[in-house]
Amino acid sequence: MPDEKSPAIPAATVVLLREKNQKVEILMLQKNTNIDFGGMWVFPGGAIDKEDYGTDGDKDTAAINAAVRETEEEAGLKLDSEGFVWFSHWTPPPSAPTRFSTWFFAAEAHPDAEIQVDGQEILKHRWINPAEAITLFDTKKIKIAPPTWMTLTLLNRFDTSEAILKHFNSTPPRIYNTRVIMSAEKVPTLLWTGDAAYENLERDAEGDRHRLTIAKSGFVFENTLDVY
Repeated sequence: MPDEKSPAIPAATVVLLREKNQKVEILMLQKNTNIDFGGMWVFPGGAIDKEDYGTDGDKDTAAINAAVRETEEEAGLKLDSEGFVWFSHWTPPPSAPTRFSTWFFAAEAHPDAEIQVDGQEILKHRWINPAEAITLFDTKKIKIAPPTWMTLTLLNRFDTSEAILKHFNSTPPRIYNTRVIMSAEKVPTLLWTGDAAYENLERDAEGDRHRLTIAKSGFVFENTLDVY
């Protein structure tokens, strides 16, 4: 079973999709270097506030409300939550310095939506094709976290925003309770459910692979399960 620790901070993020110049584009924001995930390019989102909860205390509803609120605060876009599709949930390993338990949503944005960032918490924004974002990361021109990279890799399988949302609407949300193993050279490998090493943390256990190695040369994704 995944390692136990104090609960991670509940959070939510949303992948905003549009089609421009016959390509799928997603909105990414660059964080200020002086805050959590500083300097990284992320999707709009943040911690769930107590005001995001309804009277019933439902966490899924609170996550949607947080995603809507954070998108307005960080990107200046006021969205209707009815168009949100929950497609994954990520919890980092106990060893992570900052732990957010994050709901990932997807929604379609207007192709000409005007983005406004505050220049303080969020420094820049850009609409970018998933494949182009991955290339920028591979060439060390931008920094992104593993859940962002995994999401971009999944989005890159589809040619249209309609196809992406259709897939998410027809597939149960993927749950990623991350575990980590370190090599002798101190290279971390992130493990998810289905990997042969997930339960016993034996790196060379025979069987399926569902893991991401954080090598100095870049991320190395091994996946025999056809899940992301």
